[in-house]
Amino acid sequence: MSEALKYEDEVGKVLIQVQDDLRQLRHTISGGGETLDIQALDTAICRTESVIKKRAEEYLKTVNKQLLILPCIEDLQKKTLPIPKWKPTLESFPAINHQTVNPARPSPGEKHKSAFVMRLLCNPGHPKNRALMQEKFGIPLPDVHRRSVNTVPHHRITTGATVSNNISAVAGACRHPLYPTKAEEDVRADISSLLETDCPSSAVDVCWLQTFIQHKSASLHHREELCSSKMGLIGGRSRCHKRLTWGKEPGPTQERAGRECTPTWTANAPTPPPSAASNSSGHTNVKQVAKCFTLENPQDVSALVPVAKSELPFIITNGRIDPSAADFCHFKRHYQTCWDSMIDPLETLEKLLREFAIPLARVSGTRLVVFGRGSDIGSGRWRRTPLADLLSVLENMEEVLHLVRQPGRRYKGEGGVEAASILIQSCWRRYIARTAFARHRRRKWAAVTIATSWLMRAQMCRVREALQARRFRQLENHRSRVQHLATNWKHIQSSKRTIIHIPSLGYSQSQRLKLRGFDILQNIQICRLCEVRDENVEVIYISPRPLGEDMHRYYGNLLKHHGVTTETSPAQHFIIITPDAVEWFPTHNMCLSTLLKYSPRTLRRIRNLIQGKQAYIVGGVAHADDLAVADELGVPILGPEPAVAQLYGTKSGGRRIFTGAKVPVPPGQGDIYTLNQLHETLARLMTQNMEVRRWLFKMDCESGGRGTAYCDACQLGCYGWAMREFQRHGPELWSTAWAQEPVLLKYLDEVPEWLARHAKPAKTSRYPNWACFLKTFLRQGGVVEAFPPSDSVTCLTVDMLLEPGGEVTLLSCGDQLHGPGQLETVGSVVPQTSVCPDALHSICARVGRACLQRLIVGHISLDLATFLDHRTLEQKVWTIDLDLGYSDQLAMTQMLLFMTGGTLDCSTCRLEVPVPIKEESAHHRGAKSLVTNHYAVIGSCLLHTNLSMVHYNVFFSMCKAHGIGFDWKERQGTVFALHDSSERYSLGMVTVSKDLQGALMTFARNLSIIHQEISFPKMQGETNFKDLIKNIEDVLRTTMQNKVQGVEAVS
Repeated sequence: MSEALKYEDEVGKVLIQVQDDLRQLRHTISGGGETLDIQALDTAICRTESVIKKRAEEYLKTVNKQLLILPCIEDLQKKTLPIPKWKPTLESFPAINHQTVNPARPSPGEKHKSAFVMRLLCNPGHPKNRALMQEKFGIPLPDVHRRSVNTVPHHRITTGATVSNNISAVAGACRHPLYPTKAEEDVRADISSLLETDCPSSAVDVCWLQTFIQHKSASLHHREELCSSKMGLIGGRSRCHKRLTWGKEPGPTQERAGRECTPTWTANAPTPPPSAASNSSGHTNVKQVAKCFTLENPQDVSALVPVAKSELPFIITNGRIDPSAADFCHFKRHYQTCWDSMIDPLETLEKLLREFAIPLARVSGTRLVVFGRGSDIGSGRWRRTPLADLLSVLENMEEVLHLVRQPGRRYKGEGGVEAASILIQSCWRRYIARTAFARHRRRKWAAVTIATSWLMRAQMCRVREALQARRFRQLENHRSRVQHLATNWKHIQSSKRTIIHIPSLGYSQSQRLKLRGFDILQNIQICRLCEVRDENVEVIYISPRPLGEDMHRYYGNLLKHHGVTTETSPAQHFIIITPDAVEWFPTHNMCLSTLLKYSPRTLRRIRNLIQGKQAYIVGGVAHADDLAVADELGVPILGPEPAVAQLYGTKSGGRRIFTGAKVPVPPGQGDIYTLNQLHETLARLMTQNMEVRRWLFKMDCESGGRGTAYCDACQLGCYGWAMREFQRHGPELWSTAWAQEPVLLKYLDEVPEWLARHAKPAKTSRYPNWACFLKTFLRQGGVVEAFPPSDSVTCLTVDMLLEPGGEVTLLSCGDQLHGPGQLETVGSVVPQTSVCPDALHSICARVGRACLQRLIVGHISLDLATFLDHRTLEQKVWTIDLDLGYSDQLAMTQMLLFMTGGTLDCSTCRLEVPVPIKEESAHHRGAKSLVTNHYAVIGSCLLHTNLSMVHYNVFFSMCKAHGIGFDWKERQGTVFALHDSSERYSLGMVTVSKDLQGALMTFARNLSIIHQEISFPKMQGETNFKDLIKNIEDVLRTTMQNKVQGVEAVS
């Protein structure tokens, strides 16, 4: 920069000296009368021209780094108006220092305003550009469209950046038919007129130099880019400085960092050096150029700039640019002013074409210029330019892109072998590293998994051990409390006591989840409240679901009508409590003991209620959480241990007890767990018992007829042949093995297919087909036994209490009433009338003693079947099932005894009800209180979905309108047991009458009326009313037949 300024000053001094010499010469010529020496004048002019040319070339060479030839100065007769040129000084730009402290973050509005201002600054043609430059940077830009004719004298020559190297070429290109031309003499006359008007020599030079300057808007940069240069604004000529100096060409003055080689086309090879021909023809060229660029209207300076309409294409062959090609030279000359921005994209494009071995590429010069100007970035970022953007400058982009995208094309070009080796090595190293990392990750995962599993196992072992220790402690406490209960049982029974009734069904989780309305099933035994008929008993009933106000009011009013006069009302002797955990686990179908275990506030309340009183728990189906609740409350359980109940509470366990008690049982076998065992056992039992026509399959852990299936032997293909064989041998010889062997082998062949085709589950809603039933049957285990071989079979249920003291007490007995099918019990007739009381008492006593021997205490329920043997015409009684727990029949019997005020003597099978007071005083005054024999029909679980549409007050009003009610004076009638106050689709009912037929008919009539009132022709609902009515009709028919046969036998 300093060198350029030095030459610039020297050229100015020379021009001033030339101006003084010319002025003196003119004065001499015009003032003196002496003869003009032409030779001296020519010598002075030539000396001045040579000095000016020498100094100007040195200055231009310093500025542009290329040799430029100035035309000679001649006398011109006409004036040529100079075109002013704007050259901002660097001092006008404010100094910018780096800020070390981060400025405050601008607001979104300020960001938007800054972006808008920056767009205006980058657009020199915008009307507000000059005002913003003046306001932001203090730079007064000239108005290029309104330039002053008079030029301010200056002592320095203003040089341009686009002076053509070939004057003749430029002059020829500028000759346009629309532009008027002048002769050489006119040009000389213009220059002479400038000299005569005392115009400085610099203005004369500017006149012809301006014609070769291409006016373009300056490229403005951000302040950060201006400050990035480490050199000062004066010292060093940086690229930013070159771009800010408008009108000067930033030639490639320095070598670019990081380039391995510089292409030949990047140097100024096409620019011809100054030659003798150019020097000799300097005057002629200056005349032509001045004549070409002289306009009639001096203000139309913008018309001098030619508009390039061609694409200026050039060809790149095999990734190399031919610097001597005419098309490339023409492109380079045309865009000499912005050549710096073309170098980086051209180098990158060349490298790309060489790497992909592109044989021919046609470059569009216009696209390249637009691409270079639009991507004004450093050379280091050109390698990150997208391939499609870089190839967009090609005219044959599709062909080149097709070659570039060919697989393996990169390895055919320059450096392809090295790139392939690098890729192979990187892939191999990546594979090795990935394999090692995967191996390490697997090992780490395995180590973490093993450690976690070990910690979890250790934690689980500790928790399991703690739970086992806690349960063992609870079991020991239970045994000690049960021992205390057995020792003081008689005293407890005769004194005031509190009974905590927990009607829990401790089934397995799979069973509980499959049961619909599990909480309602547990609440069916709500009639346990009626045990308050004993003056010494207080009942705490744990309800499995919240009860509504209507149910509390109903049972409160029901218990107030107790027949026996007491000092306090029985309604004050009971309390209903719902566990807190019912709301926390609404859909888990947990048993009631588990819910109570997780209800600490409820346990604390019960503990406060029984504090200082004799109390014990009466549960339902035993569960392990019963011990936890009992241990928390500190009271004994009147029932077996959960492990004992689980062992003998199954169908197979009941058969073991029956076998040990030596009571009659149906032919069968328990503990069947495999399919081959099932087939062999069934074939053997069918062969030994040819008179049995139906065989039952019972799951161990199911109850209520849900886990029962059946299959009729008459559907067996060889059944007829087997019966003929049985009749041929006779009953006595048939017991031998040799007579049964042919039939047994035949049965073994046909039993599997017979079961698959003809076996049916009793309750298809639970198990739709035999395959589903068989899968669960083999998983749980089960029993195969015979159905009684008779058309008339009566089943009965006996409830017993196995007292801790070792005594067996019969609490209830009744003939069963069946619902859909013959295997589901929904009610009973109390007392039973099917079996001789002595035989019944004998069987029950033996079973009770067998249970006591196996540490089973508390309430148990025994199911029996009686029928008439068609061969001996004798009545047979089979013991078919044993349930450990409080039964639904016993709960309904408690309501029956509470309502009638009577007693049930199971040894004589009589329901004795006291005679009303008026009748007693009229006939037997002064004698003992008389009792009469009554009969009752109990429906423990009556289902009808339409009941949910009727509220209880409407239901009782309907029953009252039809005469359905209970007569407290006569101690007979109908009473209902409500199970639920929300869904209301089930209830219990008890009808009491003085004779059996009356009780059965009343029960059937009530069911029919209720069904008719709550049902419609198109909405019958799901119910068991119809099946129960049909069963009652069959019982009535059988009872009438037996009564007629008894009368005939007596007569």
